[in-house]
Amino acid sequence: MSTSDRLNTPGRERRWLPRVRMDAEVFGSFAEGFARFMGTASFLIWMTVLIVAWIAWNMIATGSWQVDPFPFIFLTLLLSLQASYAAPLILLAQNRQEARERVSLEHDREVAAQARADTDFLAREIAALRMRIGDLATRDFIRGELRDLLEELDKGEDGGETGSRPPGKDGGRPPKGPNR
Repeated sequence: MSTSDRLNTPGRERRWLPRVRMDAEVFGSFAEGFARFMGTASFLIWMTVLIVAWIAWNMIATGSWQVDPFPFIFLTLLLSLQASYAAPLILLAQNRQEARERVSLEHDREVAAQARADTDFLAREIAALRMRIGDLATRDFIRGELRDLLEELDKGEDGGETGSRPPGKDGGRPPKGPNR
């Protein structure tokens, strides 16, 4: 007996059954389709019709026409066989759906994190602009200061002299209006 054939020696992989290679996507799609079909009303209706017909046939038929007499053992076997295949296929379909949802949830988290980062960046930029604007004189502030200065010049320092403004349109006053 060679060393590679001994059971207590690590070595090649031992298989009792031949390995069947199958595309996981094809089988997964089949499992999802099967699970989706089993969850429909038409499946339940056809299964009920089949079972009622089976029971009715075996109750009405006599002699050799009876396939499965009263305890309906063969029907029970068929339903158990269907359930034993349906359960793993439904679980496989659920696992595939869970994997898709996990990927989708991870993508949603990444998108939310990016949106949060973008929002934080924009909030910092707006705050910086507000701080800069607070230190600068706005157009309305300058207009108001110029008007006050012109009024002081109109009054004059010696008791109300007029005409101390330079000549020109509107006597040198800035135009009134929201944008100028």
